[in-house]
Amino acid sequence: MPLTTTHVSIRRITDDSASDAEDLLAVEEPLEILVVARARGARPSAQQERAERRLGITMRTPGNDRELAIGLLFAEGIIGGAADVIAVEEGEGPSGALVRVTLRDEVAVDLGRTERALAVASASCGVCGKASLDVASFAPPAPLARGVPRLAPRVVHGLAERLRGAQPVFGRTGGLHAAALFDASGALADLREDVGRHNAVDKLVGAALVAARLPDPGAVLMVSGRAGFELVQKALRASIPVMVAVGAPSSLAAELASAHGMTLVGFARGGRFNVYAGRERVAVPAEAAS
Repeated sequence: MPLTTTHVSIRRITDDSASDAEDLLAVEEPLEILVVARARGARPSAQQERAERRLGITMRTPGNDRELAIGLLFAEGIIGGAADVIAVEEGEGPSGALVRVTLRDEVAVDLGRTERALAVASASCGVCGKASLDVASFAPPAPLARGVPRLAPRVVHGLAERLRGAQPVFGRTGGLHAAALFDASGALADLREDVGRHNAVDKLVGAALVAARLPDPGAVLMVSGRAGFELVQKALRASIPVMVAVGAPSSLAAELASAHGMTLVGFARGGRFNVYAGRERVAVPAEAAS
């Protein structure tokens, strides 16, 4: 099992005392992601024309690295699903851990595009470096079904508590983001943790793709922090119709969700939440409707 936490010595200080103690921190380490694929324009049968390119380095919490790589390649539009991947190898490189993803011959890749630099000090970001954005260009592979799934307010209220209760490393460190998939009844399907909120979503989507759980018209994505544009983009790419965040959404995230018929919920904690887009999927409380 990869090391996800580490002990550190600290000086704990209060208003009237100081003491030496140990604390537990979430591990953060670099992961290099490599892609082996046929260059766009090369003949499908030309094995010698396959090439290896570096997608980049992302800082992450060790564990579920294969899922992270698949989820990131999917989010970037390099692959259309887990079926495009024929091999995933883990190893060590000059920067530390690496994952090498080999794609099917039929999948042609713009190898120059894979050489984008991911910031070493931050989680991966699908729109970093773009000079301008057109929200219409981030449409899901297929239009989301309107009004599906239909969520009761009590279900939304319970998601944050279920998310926190299922975070094993956060409970020990307080230092990790989480992303989880639920169904319309609030049942937890899967959860992933990481120091980077984008990585947590990529790990979760990668695992769901490998397990053939996506696309799912009834899926609900819950994230532990705020809902930024990049996270909504990743959810749309996976055709997830509902995203619920413990924190606030950004204005561009709400605009993107609204443009593509996605339901976006923020501040889902403490017995309240706000619906910023796609309100038709959230039922009105009976007392408010009467």
